[in-house]
Amino acid sequence: MEDLKVEGLRQNGSIGYLVMVSAAAAIGGLLFGYDTGVINGSLDFVVSKFDLSANMKGWAASSALLACIPGALFAGALSDRLGRKKVLIFAAAAFLISAIGTAFPRNVTEFIIFRVIGGLGVGAASMTSPMYIAEISPARIRGRMVSINQFAIVTGMLVVYFVNYFIGGFHDEAWNTDFGWRWMFGSESFPAAILLFLMFFVPETPRWLAKQGRHAEALKILAHVDGAEYAKRELADIETTVSHESGSLNQLFRPGMRVVLVIGIVLAVLQQVTGINVFLYFGSEIFKDLGGEKVDAALLQQVLVGAVNLIFTIIAIWTVDKIGRKPLLIIGSAGMGTSLFAMGLAGMYEATGMWILIFVLGYIACFALSLGPVVWVVLSEIFPTKIRGRAMALATFCLWLSNSIVSYTFVMMDENTYLIEKFNHGFPFFIYGGLCVVTILFVWRFVPETKGKSLEDIEKMWVKS
Repeated sequence: MEDLKVEGLRQNGSIGYLVMVSAAAAIGGLLFGYDTGVINGSLDFVVSKFDLSANMKGWAASSALLACIPGALFAGALSDRLGRKKVLIFAAAAFLISAIGTAFPRNVTEFIIFRVIGGLGVGAASMTSPMYIAEISPARIRGRMVSINQFAIVTGMLVVYFVNYFIGGFHDEAWNTDFGWRWMFGSESFPAAILLFLMFFVPETPRWLAKQGRHAEALKILAHVDGAEYAKRELADIETTVSHESGSLNQLFRPGMRVVLVIGIVLAVLQQVTGINVFLYFGSEIFKDLGGEKVDAALLQQVLVGAVNLIFTIIAIWTVDKIGRKPLLIIGSAGMGTSLFAMGLAGMYEATGMWILIFVLGYIACFALSLGPVVWVVLSEIFPTKIRGRAMALATFCLWLSNSIVSYTFVMMDENTYLIEKFNHGFPFFIYGGLCVVTILFVWRFVPETKGKSLEDIEKMWVKS
């Protein structure tokens, strides 16, 4: 460190620079949300266009979701080897190819192939965007900056809800079957092109550069973020910590570090098995089944769900570095569980649609305040620098696998004749509510508070334990 020239470094950092770079990376999160949500509202037209069977309809809907799993795994290894920036470029290219390809398929096979390509991009962006932001942000505002990625995810979902509604709502079914769904999928090409363009102008993260021995470049970026003095202290700490890392995943199985892997995987799984994507993927059907709503009203209520998700994510951004990760996780999980149990009872006793809407919005608000952004914050913080990409990829793999299982089993439970007779579509919500209780207990007992700690201090904390 002493051999590096520090002349010419910025004496004061630029929060504007940090926000712009983080916002550019967070477009990956926006595309994550956009690509995930575009199928909601367009699938029925695709089914009509290609005359799909029930099995093919399920495959058309889930193909991108399943592709997220290998997308996250490959992105983890590539991000450790080639850098976080290059993986985001790959994700942007995958989104762009998918958007164009799904707008002009000649048959359902081509449609599914391009959906799979988009799923690879979602898997890559879902872990790389928050990791990139975490590695470039100072500790005091890292939680807030990483939460921008979750804000981008829910913004992407909300935007595509509006896009689908306005494309489909102003034309008849015949036009939508021939052309509407193509515009819905093709609209994703605009944010994808923006991400691809911007990624050529953002820097690599200083921690990945330091791991590669490119200390002068890392120092310059750190100084641009928070000034020269911060840069020198932070780089010295990074170098010291990285020098004690093996770079092998076996590091996570050493005494004191095994718990890191367990915490990361369990948190990733709990974020999904508490039911969030049931509402994001099947929200319209839930409103129709439980509340007796018509199709148009159900779609509008889904837009309202997206708006609440966005508003409370903004609240989480401003509170995660003040209140802390652990309190938000516990408070939010308690609110989610209460709302889910209420939904189960409302289904059993055939409550009105207004009550269903209130309980769903309460659940969404609590998720957006806690498990939505905070789990990604924790995952981006807790793993060692040299293997952060691969370790986070493993946790993200488990997250997407859990997502697939929940999406598949929800349909089974929701359409089971015996359960409908007993619970009137309310049974799944009792299951998800019980898992919220598990989340509270797990976070209270095992998840440490990382607010205000540098990534290197967090790693040292695990080693000491």
